[in-house]
Amino acid sequence: MPDTVDYNSVVTMLKTAAAQIKANRDHLSELDSATGDGDHGTAIAKVADAITTTIDQNEDGNLKKLLKAIGWAAMSTDAGSTSPLYGSLFMGMSETTPEEGPIDCAIWTAMLESGVAKLRKNTRAEVGGKTMIDTLVPAIAAIRAAADAGETIEAAMTAGSEAAIKGAESTKDMQATFGRAKNIGERSIGHVDPGATSMSILFTGLKEGLQNG
Repeated sequence: MPDTVDYNSVVTMLKTAAAQIKANRDHLSELDSATGDGDHGTAIAKVADAITTTIDQNEDGNLKKLLKAIGWAAMSTDAGSTSPLYGSLFMGMSETTPEEGPIDCAIWTAMLESGVAKLRKNTRAEVGGKTMIDTLVPAIAAIRAAADAGETIEAAMTAGSEAAIKGAESTKDMQATFGRAKNIGERSIGHVDPGATSMSILFTGLKEGLQNG
Protein backbone atom coordinates (compact mmCIF):
# COMPACT_ATOMS: atom_id res chain seq x y z
CA MET A 1 0.00 0.00 0.00
CA PRO A 2 1.49 3.38 -1.01
CA ASP A 3 2.30 5.93 1.70
CA THR A 4 0.22 8.55 -0.13
CA VAL A 5 -3.19 8.89 -1.77
CA ASP A 6 -4.25 10.87 -4.81
CA TYR A 7 -7.53 12.06 -6.32
CA ASN A 8 -8.55 8.64 -7.61
CA SER A 9 -7.75 6.97 -4.30
CA VAL A 10 -9.90 9.40 -2.34
CA VAL A 11 -12.73 9.06 -4.85
CA THR A 12 -12.70 5.30 -4.34
CA MET A 13 -12.71 5.81 -0.58
CA LEU A 14 -15.67 8.19 -0.76
CA LYS A 15 -17.66 5.97 -3.11
CA THR A 16 -17.09 2.95 -0.90
CA ALA A 17 -18.19 4.86 2.19
CA ALA A 18 -21.29 6.17 0.42
CA ALA A 19 -22.21 2.67 -0.75
CA GLN A 20 -21.88 1.25 2.74
CA ILE A 21 -24.01 4.02 4.23
CA LYS A 22 -26.75 3.32 1.68
CA ALA A 23 -26.51 -0.43 2.33
CA ASN A 24 -27.17 0.26 6.03
CA ARG A 25 -30.05 2.71 5.47
CA ASP A 26 -32.75 0.45 6.92
CA HIS A 27 -30.59 -0.55 9.88
CA LEU A 28 -29.86 3.09 10.71
CA SER A 29 -33.54 4.01 10.52
CA GLU A 30 -34.35 1.08 12.78
CA LEU A 31 -31.83 2.35 15.34
CA ASP A 32 -33.34 5.83 15.06
CA SER A 33 -36.87 4.53 15.60
CA ALA A 34 -35.88 3.55 19.15
CA THR A 35 -34.82 7.04 20.20
CA GLY A 36 -35.88 9.46 17.46
CA ASP A 37 -38.28 9.71 14.54
CA GLY A 38 -36.86 6.81 12.55
CA ASP A 39 -35.63 8.75 9.53
CA HIS A 40 -31.86 8.86 10.03
CA GLY A 41 -31.22 6.13 7.50
CA THR A 42 -33.16 8.04 4.87
CA ALA A 43 -31.41 11.30 5.74
CA ILE A 44 -27.87 9.96 5.66
CA ALA A 45 -28.61 8.03 2.45
CA LYS A 46 -29.46 11.37 0.82
CA VAL A 47 -26.05 12.67 1.84
CA ALA A 48 -24.45 9.51 0.42
CA ASP A 49 -26.27 10.16 -2.86
CA ALA A 50 -25.00 13.75 -2.83
CA ILE A 51 -21.44 12.45 -2.47
CA THR A 52 -21.63 10.07 -5.42
CA THR A 53 -23.56 12.48 -7.65
CA THR A 54 -21.04 15.24 -7.00
CA ILE A 55 -18.15 12.91 -7.80
CA ASP A 56 -19.78 12.01 -11.11
CA GLN A 57 -20.22 15.70 -11.93
CA ASN A 58 -16.62 16.67 -11.09
CA GLU A 59 -14.04 14.76 -13.06
CA ASP A 60 -11.25 17.32 -13.41
CA GLY A 61 -9.02 15.65 -10.83
CA ASN A 62 -9.00 18.58 -8.39
CA LEU A 63 -9.56 17.07 -4.94
CA LYS A 64 -9.80 20.41 -3.15
CA LYS A 65 -12.56 21.50 -5.51
CA LEU A 66 -14.33 18.13 -5.23
CA LEU A 67 -14.46 18.11 -1.43
CA LYS A 68 -15.79 21.65 -1.40
CA ALA A 69 -18.44 20.71 -3.96
CA ILE A 70 -19.43 17.68 -1.87
CA GLY A 71 -19.72 19.94 1.16
CA TRP A 72 -22.07 22.32 -0.66
CA ALA A 73 -24.09 19.41 -2.06
CA ALA A 74 -24.50 17.85 1.39
CA MET A 75 -25.54 21.18 2.89
CA SER A 76 -28.11 21.63 0.14
CA THR A 77 -29.63 18.20 0.74
CA ASP A 78 -32.96 17.97 2.55
CA ALA A 79 -31.65 15.77 5.34
CA GLY A 80 -32.39 17.74 8.51
CA SER A 81 -29.49 18.33 10.87
CA THR A 82 -27.44 15.74 8.99
CA SER A 83 -26.99 18.16 6.08
CA PRO A 84 -25.04 20.95 7.80
CA LEU A 85 -22.98 18.51 9.86
CA TYR A 86 -21.74 16.43 6.96
CA GLY A 87 -21.59 19.47 4.69
CA SER A 88 -19.31 21.28 7.12
CA LEU A 89 -17.17 18.14 7.52
CA PHE A 90 -16.32 18.07 3.81
CA MET A 91 -16.05 21.83 3.54
CA GLY A 92 -13.56 21.82 6.39
CA MET A 93 -11.55 19.04 4.78
CA SER A 94 -11.33 21.01 1.55
CA GLU A 95 -9.83 24.01 3.33
CA THR A 96 -6.60 22.14 4.12
CA THR A 97 -6.47 20.01 0.97
CA PRO A 98 -3.44 20.92 -1.16
CA GLU A 99 -4.07 22.22 -4.66
CA GLU A 100 -1.97 19.45 -6.18
CA GLY A 101 0.42 16.64 -5.40
CA PRO A 102 0.05 13.41 -3.44
CA ILE A 103 -1.37 13.40 0.07
CA ASP A 104 0.62 11.69 2.81
CA CYS A 105 -0.62 10.61 6.23
CA ALA A 106 0.22 13.93 7.89
CA ILE A 107 -1.72 15.92 5.29
CA TRP A 108 -4.65 13.50 5.31
CA THR A 109 -4.83 13.70 9.09
CA ALA A 110 -4.80 17.49 8.99
CA MET A 111 -7.60 17.41 6.41
CA LEU A 112 -9.76 15.23 8.66
CA GLU A 113 -9.01 17.37 11.71
CA SER A 114 -9.97 20.50 9.80
CA GLY A 115 -13.22 18.86 8.75
CA VAL A 116 -14.12 17.80 12.28
CA ALA A 117 -13.25 21.24 13.64
CA LYS A 118 -15.66 22.86 11.18
CA LEU A 119 -18.35 20.28 11.91
CA ARG A 120 -18.09 20.95 15.64
CA LYS A 121 -18.90 24.61 15.05
CA ASN A 122 -22.37 23.37 14.09
CA THR A 123 -23.07 21.47 17.30
CA ARG A 124 -22.64 21.98 21.03
CA ALA A 125 -22.39 18.24 21.60
CA GLU A 126 -19.41 16.83 23.47
CA VAL A 127 -18.17 13.31 24.14
CA GLY A 128 -20.69 11.51 26.34
CA GLY A 129 -23.72 13.21 24.82
CA LYS A 130 -24.71 10.20 22.68
CA THR A 131 -24.05 11.75 19.26
CA MET A 132 -21.69 11.38 16.31
CA ILE A 133 -19.11 13.28 18.41
CA ASP A 134 -18.65 10.07 20.40
CA THR A 135 -17.44 8.48 17.17
CA LEU A 136 -15.52 11.40 15.71
CA VAL A 137 -13.34 12.33 18.68
CA PRO A 138 -11.81 8.90 19.33
CA ALA A 139 -11.47 8.21 15.59
CA ILE A 140 -9.55 11.40 14.92
CA ALA A 141 -7.43 10.91 18.04
CA ALA A 142 -6.44 7.43 16.83
CA ILE A 143 -5.62 8.72 13.35
CA ARG A 144 -3.55 11.57 14.77
CA ALA A 145 -1.62 9.16 17.03
CA ALA A 146 -0.84 6.94 14.05
CA ALA A 147 0.26 9.90 11.95
CA ASP A 148 2.51 11.18 14.71
CA ALA A 149 4.04 7.72 14.97
CA GLY A 150 4.93 7.80 11.29
CA GLU A 151 2.36 5.21 10.22
CA THR A 152 0.89 4.90 6.72
CA ILE A 153 -2.53 6.23 5.81
CA GLU A 154 -3.84 2.66 5.73
CA ALA A 155 -2.61 2.00 9.27
CA ALA A 156 -4.01 5.32 10.46
CA MET A 157 -7.42 4.69 8.89
CA THR A 158 -7.51 1.17 10.29
CA ALA A 159 -6.89 2.55 13.77
CA GLY A 160 -9.41 5.31 13.16
CA SER A 161 -12.16 2.98 11.97
CA GLU A 162 -11.63 0.66 14.92
CA ALA A 163 -11.87 3.60 17.32
CA ALA A 164 -14.96 4.87 15.48
CA ILE A 165 -16.73 1.53 15.88
CA LYS A 166 -15.90 1.39 19.59
CA GLY A 167 -17.03 5.00 19.98
CA ALA A 168 -20.37 4.26 18.36
CA GLU A 169 -20.86 1.16 20.50
CA SER A 170 -20.11 3.16 23.66
CA THR A 171 -23.21 5.29 23.09
CA LYS A 172 -25.43 2.34 24.06
CA ASP A 173 -24.73 2.98 27.74
CA MET A 174 -25.21 6.77 27.51
CA GLN A 175 -28.20 8.95 28.20
CA ALA A 176 -28.77 11.36 25.34
CA THR A 177 -28.25 15.05 26.05
CA PHE A 178 -28.60 16.28 22.46
CA GLY A 179 -31.02 15.79 19.59
CA ARG A 180 -34.47 14.27 19.72
CA ALA A 181 -33.23 11.39 21.85
CA LYS A 182 -32.72 13.74 24.82
CA ASN A 183 -36.49 14.09 25.05
CA ILE A 184 -36.91 10.51 26.25
CA GLY A 185 -34.33 10.89 29.02
CA GLU A 186 -33.22 7.66 30.65
CA ARG A 187 -35.14 5.61 28.10
CA SER A 188 -32.41 6.46 25.60
CA ILE A 189 -30.00 4.28 27.61
CA GLY A 190 -29.57 0.84 26.07
CA HIS A 191 -29.79 2.02 22.47
CA VAL A 192 -26.87 2.73 20.14
CA ASP A 193 -27.00 6.23 18.67
CA PRO A 194 -27.79 6.15 14.92
CA GLY A 195 -25.72 9.26 14.15
CA ALA A 196 -22.68 7.81 15.86
CA THR A 197 -23.25 4.56 13.99
CA SER A 198 -23.51 6.16 10.54
CA MET A 199 -20.32 8.11 11.21
CA SER A 200 -18.54 4.88 12.14
CA ILE A 201 -19.77 3.40 8.85
CA LEU A 202 -18.29 6.39 7.03
CA PHE A 203 -14.87 5.79 8.58
CA THR A 204 -15.03 2.05 7.95
CA GLY A 205 -16.00 2.69 4.34
CA LEU A 206 -13.14 5.13 3.84
CA LYS A 207 -10.71 2.57 5.24
CA GLU A 208 -12.03 -0.28 3.10
CA GLY A 209 -12.09 1.90 0.01
CA LEU A 210 -8.44 2.68 0.60
CA GLN A 211 -7.54 -0.97 1.05
CA ASN A 212 -9.52 -2.15 -1.97
CA GLY A 213 -8.66 0.78 -4.23
